[in-house]
Amino acid sequence: MSPAPLRINAFTASSAAGKGVKATLEALRSRKSGLTPNDFGTRPVDTYIGRVGGVETTPLPPHLKQWECRNNSLAWLGLNQDGFIAAVSAARERYGSTRVAVVFGTSTSSIGATEEAYANLDGANRFPAHLRNPLIHTPHSTGEFVQRALELEGVCITVATACSSSAKVFGQAQRLISSGIADAAVVGGTDSLCGSVLFGFNSLELVSGEPCRPFDASRSGINLGEAAGFALLERDGPGPALLGYGESSDAFHMSSPHPEGLGARKAIDAALARAGMTADAVDYINLHGTASRKNDEVEAKVIGDLFGADALASSTKGWTGHTLGAAGILESVITLLALEHSMAPGTLNAMQLDSVCGPQIRIENTDASLRTGMSLSFGFGGSNCALLFGRGE
Repeated sequence: MSPAPLRINAFTASSAAGKGVKATLEALRSRKSGLTPNDFGTRPVDTYIGRVGGVETTPLPPHLKQWECRNNSLAWLGLNQDGFIAAVSAARERYGSTRVAVVFGTSTSSIGATEEAYANLDGANRFPAHLRNPLIHTPHSTGEFVQRALELEGVCITVATACSSSAKVFGQAQRLISSGIADAAVVGGTDSLCGSVLFGFNSLELVSGEPCRPFDASRSGINLGEAAGFALLERDGPGPALLGYGESSDAFHMSSPHPEGLGARKAIDAALARAGMTADAVDYINLHGTASRKNDEVEAKVIGDLFGADALASSTKGWTGHTLGAAGILESVITLLALEHSMAPGTLNAMQLDSVCGPQIRIENTDASLRTGMSLSFGFGGSNCALLFGRGE
C-alpha cells in the first residue's frame, strides 16, 4: 500500500534566478536568466555560471559562527526567505524539537572551505587558524548546520547522490514520517560554487562557453550554478502535496546515462505507481535538462515515449544553471510555483529544439491550469529520482 501524500506547507528557494519564491517567479515570467560570465575563483573557467548574489556578505549569527563557510552562508541566506524559519518554528512547537527530522541533500557540501584551507597552508603545512575547524570539513557540515540553525533535535540525515541528492530527500522524509520516526521533516539542499566542480566538469569537457541551451540542436554543454532550497513536509495542512516519488540506480556508467534511459524510466514508473496515477495525468514535467549532448538526447526520448503530446515539459537550467546537489529542491520549488500560478516555464535560451525532442518539450512559457507536476533529477553514477506533486486544493 502506498503511503498517504504529504503536504508541503512551506517552501523556498534561492538561486541565480532570485532570492525567494517571489523573485524566482518573476524571473521565470519575465524570462530573465541569472547566468553571467564566470568570475568565480582565482583562475576562472571560461564559462557562464549561476551565482547567488550576497553570499559573501551574509554572515552567520554569533551562535552559529563555528559553521562559518561559504556553503553554510548560502544555506543561511536561503533559510531566511519566505518566512521559512517561522514556519519551522511553528512546526517545532506543534510536534516538539525531536520529532521534526532534517533530511538534507548536497553534492559537495562545504568542500570549498577545504579547498581554501589547502590552498593557504602555513609554514608547518597546517590549515590557517580560521579554517582549522572539523565542523566545516565533513560531508554532513551543512546538514548539521541547518539542524542547529532551526533548533531541531531529531533525526538529521545527509543525502549525497550527486545531482539527485536534494530530490531524494523527499522520499527519505516520506519513509521517516510514514514509519512513525518523525512527525514532520525539513527537506532541502545547498551546493555552492567551488573549484572542484568548476574544474572537474571542465576537465570532462562538459561546460559551455556560452549560456546553456537545454535541448537545443546546437547545445554545447552545461553551466554550473549554486542554490539553497527547503521545504516543510507534514501529514496534513493546506499546502500542495507530494503524491509520489520514484528512485532507481542503473549504475550504467560513472558519468553517462543508460542509452535507453532505463533508470529514468524506472524512477518515473515508481513515482506514478506510488501515486496511483498514469503518465497521461501529469500536466507539467520539469526536466533534468542539463544541455549536455547525450543526457538531453536520452531524456527527450524517455519523455517522448512515456508522456502524451499534451504534457508540458521544459528545463529551467537556462535561468539558474545546473546547481548539482541543490537541483532537486530548486526544481521542485519551481514545479510547485508552476502549479500554484498556472504557468509552465519554457526552456530559456533554446532557439531550435533538437529533432529528438517530442511535442512535450516547449521553448516558450505556457499559461495553463496545472494540477500535477513532476520533477526529474538524474545524477552521475545512474542515481535517479522522480517526484510527483499535486496542486494544493
